[in-house]
Amino acid sequence: MPIINGIDVLDVRFPTSRELDGSDAMNPDPDYSAAYVVLHADEGPDGYGFAFTIGRGNDVQAAAIRSLEPHVVGKRVPETAAELAALSAELVGDSQFRWLGPEKGVAHMAVGAMVNAAWDLAARRADKPVWRFLADMTPEEVVGLIDFRYLTDALTPDEAYEILERCREGKQQRIESLLANGYRAYTTSPGWLGYSDDKLVRLSKQAVADGFDMIKLKVGGSLEDDIRRLRLARAAVGDDIRIAVDANQRWDVSTAVEWMRALSPFGPYWIEEPTSPDDILGHQAIARQIAPIKVASGEHVQNRVVFKQMLQAEAISVLQIDAARVGGVNENVAILLLAAKFGVPVCPHAGGVGLCELVRHLSMFDFVSVTGSQANRAIEWVDHLHEHFTDPAVVRAGYYVAPTKPGFSARMHDATLRRYQFPEGPEWTGDNA
Repeated sequence: MPIINGIDVLDVRFPTSRELDGSDAMNPDPDYSAAYVVLHADEGPDGYGFAFTIGRGNDVQAAAIRSLEPHVVGKRVPETAAELAALSAELVGDSQFRWLGPEKGVAHMAVGAMVNAAWDLAARRADKPVWRFLADMTPEEVVGLIDFRYLTDALTPDEAYEILERCREGKQQRIESLLANGYRAYTTSPGWLGYSDDKLVRLSKQAVADGFDMIKLKVGGSLEDDIRRLRLARAAVGDDIRIAVDANQRWDVSTAVEWMRALSPFGPYWIEEPTSPDDILGHQAIARQIAPIKVASGEHVQNRVVFKQMLQAEAISVLQIDAARVGGVNENVAILLLAAKFGVPVCPHAGGVGLCELVRHLSMFDFVSVTGSQANRAIEWVDHLHEHFTDPAVVRAGYYVAPTKPGFSARMHDATLRRYQFPEGPEWTGDNA
């Protein structure tokens, strides 16, 4: 019987603030970071996962992951849906650790990192990428992954089963389509708030030339600047390319409405995170007042319960899961099924180190097994830091290539871990500091 016989947790940080990559109205100088966990097994491969942060506090996140060690070390390596469900339930159910959340913040993200590492390990042992590992499960197995507590007023196990059962027809054709054609992407790479106008225009034109049919710009610093930047972007890409905008929680409700009405002549497709991610009624009010501009959110939504309420309130028309924000694969599967029940498309957040690598698996499972559709759906693409992963995300002609290597694509190169470990790695010492 294979056993998890140890874990390593590392504080890994990348100095993205030096070039203002990732900059927005609320986070002007992010250093993309990962609290990185390795599950060591006594037989076969190890498993890899992480929680994403943007610099300071990554050590706190790493400590939270490390505190979960007693729940996994010495335990059997999970290999089946039932075993992965049991591990998730044990980690979420730790009453003393749960008190720090419950099911939110640093504590819940630590659970997510550990759960994702377990999925990586299980999929490696099955010799399948996670999206295919999930897609090959029966509807009964997928439903068994989910904690339906707090959800049954919106989604019952029977309803989830029916969604999955309806999508079984044509599953093999969709798998073949993914392998042949991939999954649509949109790009945020032109739109960081700290970029110059020239860089914005150049990268917007390049995105269209590279096959993207949607770009995203950060907004919320200055209305005058945002009007100028959207005017430049629209002129650069033309009228047929969608432009989404992202305020990163910058505004009050009234400010969001006024700001978006001022930007509406440039045809924004959605406004992302217009206000606090916890303000469900605020999102609802904004959505009602700025329609037909869509409201998108989810990057900082803390758990399935808040997503449920946003859907019930019709507060969002685009749902954005994040592979490293909630409690891991199991909870994200629940959120995908909630979105399917309410008929809301999922366009994942992936603006951060490793997030493109992970979340493509979830969207591809959604396409194959949950919705059977890519209509009005796309995965965010940010073109940096992929070289640090052993199974990097790849986009060709505006489409994510379906990963075929076993696992969850979370493993970083050993050389990367040595160079960027904080604070002792050479990237953070001496002249580089």
